[in-house]
Order: sequence, then structure tokens, then C-alpha cells
Amino acid sequence: MSRAGLDKQPKDVAAMFDDVAERYDLTNDVLALGQTRRWRKAVVSAVGALPGDRVLDLAAGTGTSSEPIARAGAFVVACDFSLGMLAVGRTRNPRLSFVAGDALRLPFADNSFDAVTISFGLRNVNDRHAGLRELLRVTKPGGRLVICEFSHPTWAPFREVYSTYLMGALPAVARRASSNPDAYVYLAESIRAWPDQPELAQDVLSAGWEKAGWRNLSGGIVALHRATKPDA
Repeated sequence: MSRAGLDKQPKDVAAMFDDVAERYDLTNDVLALGQTRRWRKAVVSAVGALPGDRVLDLAAGTGTSSEPIARAGAFVVACDFSLGMLAVGRTRNPRLSFVAGDALRLPFADNSFDAVTISFGLRNVNDRHAGLRELLRVTKPGGRLVICEFSHPTWAPFREVYSTYLMGALPAVARRASSNPDAYVYLAESIRAWPDQPELAQDVLSAGWEKAGWRNLSGGIVALHRATKPDA
């Protein structure tokens, strides 16, 4: 999976994520002030997986986003480009199916999944438009797309506070919680550069999806985008 093209993007982003794999989930919980569990529940509800459904969880990391979907009875493929993340995930969640893959060249046949989801990963795909089209390719007609991603707070005064936290407090906290705090400087910059909710919804439609919409979580810090693949 190619990662976002920013001026300060690390040269080897896969290695960066490999380095933080062991403490990645813990660090994220700390930096998000415990909100990650709430966001994860919203994703599971939006995916709406039924027993027997095939679900692709892209940028799954260690599988923390995949495991609750699997508990609903779906067959979940946890896909990520970081071999370090996948190794930690296989140890922690041995019942899940982990697959190494690039978001721009997914190793799956056309129309393979009833639903596809990506949490906090589309922002890091080098070409999000191509990534959205690739997700469309592997989804069955009528299938669902769910994107959970950092976004833009809807209240202007809070937006300023949030931006200050991203570029100041977040790296400081990461120095205490993460094995590679520089990775979180990069991630903070990628969040600030990410399009707002309407622009991303338009990107989803332009990629060929339909019925695109979103729901703001935590005042717009995170947005949950949903769409469907047109019926054949």
C-alpha cells in the first residue's frame, strides 16, 4: 500500500509502520483519548456484516478493526502493506486471515467482497482516487464501502484547538508512547492535508460509487463515509 505523498514523507514508509507495529494500537488509543473503540463500533455498525459475508478490511494493521467484524460471523480478510503489522496481528488474532497487499494493486479477483472498509488508511494511499477505484473493482455489485478517516472538525473554534494539538501535543505524547515518534509527526501532517467531508464524498462518487454520504464522529475529528457499488 503506497502512503501519502507529503513533502516530509519518510522514504521507507513500510519500515516506519513496521517499527511502530508492536505499540501501534496502544499509542493510537492514547493519542485519541480513548475514542478509537467508539469509532471502531461505528465502523462495525456501518459495515453491517451478516454471517457468511466476505469483508475486506484494508489497511487493517494488526487486525483490531477486523476482529469485531469477524465476531458478527463474517469472513474478514485483514489486508495491509506492513509486514511488521501483519506479523503482530497474526500473533494477537490468529483466527483472522491476514494478507499482504498494495491498495493500488489488490491481490483479489473482481467482485470478491460483499463489503470493503478502510479505517485511517485511505489518507495514506498515494493516489486515493485509484485506491477508491480498486476497492470498487473487488466489491460485488450492490456491495458496501465504509471509510473511517480523520477529517475536519465542524466547529471553527475547535478546529483551531485541534490543529494545535495535532502539530504540538500529538508528537509530544507520541514521544512517550511510541517507539518511533517521528512517524506521528508525518501522520499529523497527513491529517492536516486531508480533504474535508464534502470533497472526499465527491471523490468517492467520481471513483464510480453511488449514494455517497458521511456521518461526523467526535465533532468531525473523524468522518464515517459510506457508499454502495452500482448493481450490474
